[in-house]
Order: sequence, then C-alpha cells, then structure tokens
Amino acid sequence: MTDLLHTYQKLLNHYGPRNWWPAETPFEVVIGAILTQNTNWNNVEKAIANLRKGEALTLGAILNLPLETLEQLIRPSGFFRQKAERLQLFCRYLQEHHQGSLEHLFDRELNLVREELLQLKGIGPETADSILLYAGQRLSFVVDAYTYRLFGRLGILSGKEKYSAVRELFMSNLRQDVQLYNEYHALIVIHCKNFCRKKPLCDSCFFTEMCLYRQQNC
Repeated sequence: MTDLLHTYQKLLNHYGPRNWWPAETPFEVVIGAILTQNTNWNNVEKAIANLRKGEALTLGAILNLPLETLEQLIRPSGFFRQKAERLQLFCRYLQEHHQGSLEHLFDRELNLVREELLQLKGIGPETADSILLYAGQRLSFVVDAYTYRLFGRLGILSGKEKYSAVRELFMSNLRQDVQLYNEYHALIVIHCKNFCRKKPLCDSCFFTEMCLYRQQNC
C-alpha cells in the first residue's frame, strides 16, 4: 500500500532515525515493555534507573528480590504491584522453560513464540510484539493507540479494526525488514506526541495535504 510507504517516508524525512528502543540489553527491553503498560516512558525510565541502581536488571536479581522490594523499585511506573508480579512471573517462566535464555525463547518460528508470549499473564498483543521486535529482532509490527489515532485521522483506518487486522495491514504491505518496523513504530509515536495529539496541532503538521481529519475538522 503506497499510503503506508509514503507516510513512513514523510515521517522519516522529518524526524530522522529514532534508534528505538533505548536499552542496554534485550532483557532490559523486555522489562521496559512490561513496565510501559498504562504509563508514559518518562515513568518507565525512572523505574529502570531504580532497577539499575539496585543492580536488579537481570533475571536472577528480579527472581531473588522480595516482591515488596521489587514493587518499590518500579513504583514510578504505576500499577507497581501488578507489574512486579508480572515481571517475576515472566522471569520464572523464562528460567523454567528456556533455561533463562531469551535467545532460546526467540529461536523458533515467529507465531509459536508470539503465542507462547500471549499465554503469559499480563502480556497482550502490543507487549508481545514489542518484545519480539525490539528484544528479539523478529518481524512483528507493533500496533498501539498512536497507530489507531494517526492512521484513523489520515483515513487509512476506520478505528474499528481489531489489533490483528491492523498488524496484518502493515506486515503485508511493508517489506519484511526489522529496522523498518522498528523505525516506523517509533516515528508514529513521536509524531503523535508532537503533533497528532488527542487535541491535534493541525496547523503545524506536515500531513495537512493528506489528512482526512484536518480536512473535516480543522
């Protein structure tokens, strides 16, 4: 679909490569993907910094921490009791089923790994795809609320599509390239934070000539 490619190129030309996800290890990406649920990235960064300061950014450290201690370390991310439980459940599962190795988890057919992740408590499609793409370098496009907002306003989505349909739209119309998927998702996020907000800054946006929302509302 040329609209998807055109949109990507306009975003890339404006913002340049985003080099997302900001993490030192694939395991840290997984931690961030779980912590970022229902919060913003600034809060996740604070929680990650606490974990790093507490030398708790490894599978063994998270498993060995008392749950209450882990909760306090990740408190800035919100829903900290729920997320602490999910972090330990993920680490325990990885230890028991994959010898504590993300490489072992990822080293199978994509759909099998994705279905396995989706069986884990607290991991939905967006989190699973973030883990696959950013930690595993696997071809799995990440769809989030920003995707629905931007492409709904551009007239490419109706807003009623299921997650799986939107993911398939991107994956079937873009070349199979991990870096492309990575950059595209990150570019969507930054554009929605800068311009395509809930209350959009249409007058400053560079999509004015192709934006259905702009034509109808601004």
